Amino acid sequence: MEKIEITTEFIKLDSLLKFAALVGTGGEAKTVIQDGLVLVNGGVCIQRGKKIFAGDKVSLGGEEVEVVCV
Repeated sequence: MEKIEITTEFIKLDSLLKFAALVGTGGEAKTVIQDGLVLVNGGVCIQRGKKIFAGDKVSLGGEEVEVVCV
């Protein structure tokens, strides 16, 4: 599992997917989220603007990242 470091209190889900290179574009992030392909802490999430905090785990297509705050 890859750790993604953020310097803010939270990051929005669609931005995290791009930042972590799980998707290539914002449009692709929107699509995979709306299609129910993204898991946040083990549950399907269809909210693009969901706030992701340190300790949260996000997975897409078998790849999982954990957010850590620095």
